Amino acid sequence: MIKLLYGRMFRDGLDQEHGLARDRVQELARRFADVQDEVRRRRAAGEYGFYKLVDQGPTVNAIRTFADGLGQAHDHILVLGIGGSALGTKALLNALRPPAWNELDDERRDFFPRLTVLENVDPTSVKAALDRIDPRRVLVNVISKSGGTAETMAQYLVVRGWLEQALGAAAYRHLVFTTDPTRGALRELAQRDRIATLDVPPEVGGRFSVLSPVGLLPAALVGIDIEGLLDGARRALERAEIDDLLQNPPALYAALHWEADTSQRARIHVLMPYTDRLRELAEWYRQLWAESLGKRVNRAGHQVHSGPTPVAAVGATDQHSQVQLFMEGPFDKVITFLTVESLGVDVEIPRPSSGSELPAELAYLPGHTLGELLQAECEATSTALAQMGRMNCTLRLPDLTAATIGEAIMFFQLATGYAGVWYGIDPFDQPGVELGKRLTYAAMGRAGYEPMDSHPSSATDEA
Repeated sequence: MIKLLYGRMFRDGLDQEHGLARDRVQELARRFADVQDEVRRRRAAGEYGFYKLVDQGPTVNAIRTFADGLGQAHDHILVLGIGGSALGTKALLNALRPPAWNELDDERRDFFPRLTVLENVDPTSVKAALDRIDPRRVLVNVISKSGGTAETMAQYLVVRGWLEQALGAAAYRHLVFTTDPTRGALRELAQRDRIATLDVPPEVGGRFSVLSPVGLLPAALVGIDIEGLLDGARRALERAEIDDLLQNPPALYAALHWEADTSQRARIHVLMPYTDRLRELAEWYRQLWAESLGKRVNRAGHQVHSGPTPVAAVGATDQHSQVQLFMEGPFDKVITFLTVESLGVDVEIPRPSSGSELPAELAYLPGHTLGELLQAECEATSTALAQMGRMNCTLRLPDLTAATIGEAIMFFQLATGYAGVWYGIDPFDQPGVELGKRLTYAAMGRAGYEPMDSHPSSATDEA
């Protein structure tokens, strides 16, 4: 079970000057009744669709059947997607499969396929991937809820041509689409070309979809326990039903971060896992927090331009890059340390085999392990930040199992949903992203949109 340690959010846990007043948590707890009521009302009205993802037995069975059957006829999975259609899959692979998965031989991968996620339209990345993958042995999972995402559909057309050049009419057998159940270009193509499909629940937005077929199919194909993921997510959801704020970790996390933003102007929210295995989870969180909470208007239609800025960091690496800023820069940040009690592996730091004495400044290292050093550095960084008056908290994971990662994913999704209520905005739309999409279509010459040069700007200024 995930634990939230939050004492270093308050002045009495910091330098007695900065941070939240201790009595603010009681006021937040009093106001939480209204927040919880609003979440429940909106769930009943059809929002917060990601809550339902813990109950998708038939879908899980279908994914498992596909993964155990046709899925294992391929030795490489190529995922085409962007944003929420890619980041969650990368986080699952990074956390739950051995490091450098694609570099391992078949036996060390237990004969599960390699997995590549193409999340951009950079031609250097796309060409390099297609050059190293055998089209005869690949399964391509195209993911777009709308079925019309420009980047993903451009990838699809390129990859479809690559498959057809190698396989001819059999190309469709190497494709599976994950998309809206009834509409969109991908659904139309699937029906026309008899391509296998899985549905993205219409009520679940892309950045909340990792525990839907969007993330579950690629995960199952590489041997991740998808039932375990949902068991852990269910555990997080059960805790979110508690009406006492101090016993409801995701709600408390959202409340404290909102309070830090609005009362202390701490508008930069850093997620810093102390393991490389959660590096991609921090990247996934960055999209979730940014796209959900960064809004021009609130639910009443008033301009608010609200939203914290999420930052991803990794310990101990970023102790040697970003932490100087966190420690001595503006008091505008909250740092969340993400730690794992048991990484499942450790490496001892040996003494020199020659028996020679180490310099005095290195003598403390032998006899310990890299895991102990990593843990000590995390605690030291948290303590140092506290002494400098910098708000921070810790999310402590017991291990890196599917259930724990599922719980962590649902924790952050729940926290995002609660934060939307505290900020008074809709955490499920993305009007700013849609504007960029329309301008992309215009730049590419799609009919029905004004050309980009009809809007005077300084975009052509050069130096």
